[in-house]
Amino acid sequence: MSDITRLLDAARAGSPGAVDRLYEALYPEMHALAHANLRRNRALTLLDTTGLVHESFLKLNGAGLVNAADRAHFMGYAARVMRSIVVDFVRRRMADRRGGGAAHTSLDHEAVEVADPRDREILGVADALEELEKVDPRLVRVVELRYFAGLTETEAADVLSMSVRTVARDWEKARLFLEQSLRQ
Repeated sequence: MSDITRLLDAARAGSPGAVDRLYEALYPEMHALAHANLRRNRALTLLDTTGLVHESFLKLNGAGLVNAADRAHFMGYAARVMRSIVVDFVRRRMADRRGGGAAHTSLDHEAVEVADPRDREILGVADALEELEKVDPRLVRVVELRYFAGLTETEAADVLSMSVRTVARDWEKARLFLEQSLRQ
């Protein structure tokens, strides 16, 4: 049994300080995960790597995801949480661009601000992933780890306890599905 699994067990049992020790032990991995995520999406958020890690920890702890069985499950949850934080941030920003809840009156159609195409891409991918989740949830996990967390096929295979070849096939299937969905 690894140290992380023991810390997860201790946290589930309510051991004082176990959650803090768990987060301390996983911080470097979470930081690398956040860095990979933001490397692709830095222009889309005002978050920095440390901010995304801290937001993720707060969300993971609040959702009780310290109940993950092992490191792989925890990192899988972390990738999903980071994706949701980035997507939620983009949605809030796009709503603010449209004036939030204010009444809209446009006098000059040329002055209307056009949403950043990268924002639309992130939201399009998020919507397509919701559809893909209905068809094959495993493919969504692969996309979260590869696209949003920036993990390699080998790293994703470790997190998902799958072969690298299976991850490669799933990644290809998911990419084709997303490409088709985004063209529509």
